[in-house]
Amino acid sequence: MHDDIPLTIGRARRVLDERISPAVYTESVSLTVEAHQLPGEPVPPAEGLALEFEPYQVGAPWGPAWSTTWFRLTGTVPEHWRGRRVEIAADLGFDPNMPGFQCEGLVYRADGSPVKSINPRNQWILVAEQAEGGDEVELFVEAAANPVLLDYHPFLPTQQGDIRTSSTKPLYVTRRLDLVLFDAELYELALDVAVLLELQEELPEGPRRMQILQALDDALDVLDLQRLAQTAVAAREALAAVLAAPAHESAHRISAIGHAHIDSAWLWPVRETVRKVARTTASMTELIDATDDFVFGMSSAQQYVWIAEHRPEVYARVKQAVADGRFLPLGGMWVESDTVMPTGESLVRQFSQGQRFFEREFGIRPRGVWLPDSFGYSPALPQLMRRAGFDWFFSQKISWNQVNKFPHHTFAWEGIDGSRMLTHFPPMDTYNSQLSGMEVAKASRQFRENRYATGSIAPVGWGDGGGGTTREMVGRARRLANLEGSARVEWEHPDAFFERAAAELPDPPVWVGELYLELHRATLTSQHRTKQGNRRSERLLLEAELWCTTAAARTDFSYPYDELDELWQLTLLHQFHDILPGTSIAWVHREAVATYAAIAERLEAVIADALTALVGEGQQQLVVNGAAFTRDGVDPGAVVTSSGRVAAQQVQLTELDGGFVLTNERVRITVDARGLVISAVDLGSGREAIAPGRAGNLLQLHQDFPNMWDAWDVDRYYRNRADDLVDLESLTASVDADGVARVVVRRVFSSSSVVQELTLAPGSATLGIDQRVDWHETEKFLKLTFPLDVRAEHTAAETQFGVVKRVTHTNTSWEVAKFETSMHSFVQVEDSGFGVALVNDSIHGFDVARDAQDGQVTTTLRLSLLRAPRFPDPETDQGVQTHRIGLVVGASLADATREGALLNTAARTITGAHGSEPLVGVGGDVVLAAVKLADDRSGDLIVRVYEPVGQRATGTLTVDPAFGAAREVTLIEDDDPSLPAVTRGDGTVHLDVLPFQVRTLRFARSQD
Repeated sequence: MHDDIPLTIGRARRVLDERISPAVYTESVSLTVEAHQLPGEPVPPAEGLALEFEPYQVGAPWGPAWSTTWFRLTGTVPEHWRGRRVEIAADLGFDPNMPGFQCEGLVYRADGSPVKSINPRNQWILVAEQAEGGDEVELFVEAAANPVLLDYHPFLPTQQGDIRTSSTKPLYVTRRLDLVLFDAELYELALDVAVLLELQEELPEGPRRMQILQALDDALDVLDLQRLAQTAVAAREALAAVLAAPAHESAHRISAIGHAHIDSAWLWPVRETVRKVARTTASMTELIDATDDFVFGMSSAQQYVWIAEHRPEVYARVKQAVADGRFLPLGGMWVESDTVMPTGESLVRQFSQGQRFFEREFGIRPRGVWLPDSFGYSPALPQLMRRAGFDWFFSQKISWNQVNKFPHHTFAWEGIDGSRMLTHFPPMDTYNSQLSGMEVAKASRQFRENRYATGSIAPVGWGDGGGGTTREMVGRARRLANLEGSARVEWEHPDAFFERAAAELPDPPVWVGELYLELHRATLTSQHRTKQGNRRSERLLLEAELWCTTAAARTDFSYPYDELDELWQLTLLHQFHDILPGTSIAWVHREAVATYAAIAERLEAVIADALTALVGEGQQQLVVNGAAFTRDGVDPGAVVTSSGRVAAQQVQLTELDGGFVLTNERVRITVDARGLVISAVDLGSGREAIAPGRAGNLLQLHQDFPNMWDAWDVDRYYRNRADDLVDLESLTASVDADGVARVVVRRVFSSSSVVQELTLAPGSATLGIDQRVDWHETEKFLKLTFPLDVRAEHTAAETQFGVVKRVTHTNTSWEVAKFETSMHSFVQVEDSGFGVALVNDSIHGFDVARDAQDGQVTTTLRLSLLRAPRFPDPETDQGVQTHRIGLVVGASLADATREGALLNTAARTITGAHGSEPLVGVGGDVVLAAVKLADDRSGDLIVRVYEPVGQRATGTLTVDPAFGAAREVTLIEDDDPSLPAVTRGDGTVHLDVLPFQVRTLRFARSQD
């Protein structure tokens, strides 16, 4: 009777939860437990095993926040357990709903070899598959007392996110550390019942569901609740027929891959990630050894490096599992980085550093880019992936969209240059699949390409904080391999899935442009110092490579390969998608800022050494241009004798109505008595940049309290209220000795203060704004506003090796959702050939508004400067923050590209014996992206150029005679027969470049 369905389901669930599952451990014996709490940071395993241990009573508190306690477990297996599977049941005080976000441990044998990890969803340790009886047990647990920061309400401010402010009170109480007898039949029965219960919930009314329910009734009828072990076999036999019924031939096919998605830092510091990776990989290699078909995939070369350096005994097991084809290196990147904010060259190095590591260590180059959890994806990425040699791209984060449901799961993603990349989003909408009935049914039901393709990917395992796949998930996969009413599940390498998808979809649907995440928009702004440090590190690395390459080609200077690799790797690590976006705990960002300072110091020393070698010892005043564009008449890559700067015309500074007018040969800027820019006229065209009756350089303060995810999100309603910061403390002006006019604006607002220096140099069309904010706000958002007299149909914001254009209207829900968007060093708008750009040194977020009155259209650009979220770092952005901004009047896209680059590369003056001509001369309409020596240390020269504005272009490269024959190579410096041949006639390479195309040239080192 159908009325009996709820009774059957309720009965089965209660018996499973209250009787079968608890009875898997049929007997238990307490272990003797001793402990040693470390007074400071973790120690290597060899030191931990050698500690002095004291008696510890299970049930006693342990573990202040971020501390480490080593436990020693000893005991004897009872004689009557002989021939049976014996485990340890270990509960350190776990909350089973929070794996990866609380205490966890790694288990070692007395000889220092790793066993596996324990965590809330993996609380067992194998002692013996078949005990002898009387076996002596001695194991050690390195237990980490990581505090719970992401609880059921994850947005409460906490001081636990930094060891300097966290509690010294023990956080956990052990519940169980026992030897237990494992009943395999009851364990398998529990999985049988669980899988069938979940399957029937997803089935429609019909024969298959009724057969499953009847089988469950039959099994429970023969299961004696007082004799579970003796009747488990009979109960399983009653379920055997429904579990053996094969899936339909057309059933959806799920390519499962074990997964853990360990965030390289987030609600834990980098040092704890090192241990999380070791814990997870120890368990995954153990699970590989215990199974025949399970495969586990892990991305991020950095995480492999950590295991190799800190847990070599675990790494040895990983290397063997990789060699056996069961542990799969994925992604080909140094870390799973953010892809919106890093420069194009940084993404190139994510690929080159990652692939170099995987090839060196394993003889493998991953064929796809694996980025399940980054916060949106740059439209430049398809070209970069394609030119780095990748075949596919995998993510799922776009399923988190707030407004619009993404229309595809397997598709071709087309980037700004027209390159396409085969892409897959799992229809499960998760990278932490448990292979539940709901997830498997969801994948089958909502896969958008069901008409043509047969399957999807499922990343299976506990992630974010690590843990990975459990034996229960493997058991589910075994039952779902070929089960009627379910998708078919098979452990499979993603490469095999993508090969099949390419064959099934020879003409896939196409998505053009950025993969914008309609969530986590505030990641473009949170933790400004982190973003500023990244931008500075990126520029200094490129400049260091330029001068080191030039010096190595012309002197006996030794190119510092190892140091540059190390500094690149540090920078790439901090581009991880919870560090650079500003969404980690205070500890992470405190260390990141310190790391960036150290990177800058080391790179400045490298640059100084290279320049000294290049120009020699002497007292001549020299001007150095490390930018990609000519600065003050000095070519890129040149060092010239300084003749002193002579202003063509001193900027005129006049007072007007309590404000000031700044005028040079190109522009006239009017600053009113409030310190606001009310006029910016391009003198060549007569065009006004500021909208009539409006004012630029207007700071606006918003209430900023999103519905969720404080550091991540800004919700649209924040714009409902804006406080214009117009009150002045002082307004002063002067003209410097070099002819630069300077207006200083001081304001005090709320609990904060700001000082702005507005500068206009002779011959410049850029009004500079150097800003220093002493920021002490809570849950506020600071914007800098420029209402422009430009009827712009779209904005053009710099992205990697080009720009992304976005419409300024909100005709559809897709445009409405993009109320906060990204840029690199500039955003530009234009109409009728007249443009205005805002350039910056450390800003990534902006918004645009388009309004009209009496036919007058105004395009308002607002730069996102600072936020003050309280979770996960309650002190986010507090203190002194600096920004450099430029208003470029009459700016084309080429102008914006140049001005943005110059703003981000420091002008240098040094002393030496002589100047130096550029090693590489660039002509035409291409931009120099990088000059370096080849990664293979052959001494060959690598030169990368790109087309910046989206037009077909020609360019030339003139290279020092120290280098000979030229050929085009991939972004990771491989030869590729599909690339066009390059000729170098009369010392110059001529290039025809497509819109936004990136070209990498390799010049052989000439033989002496």
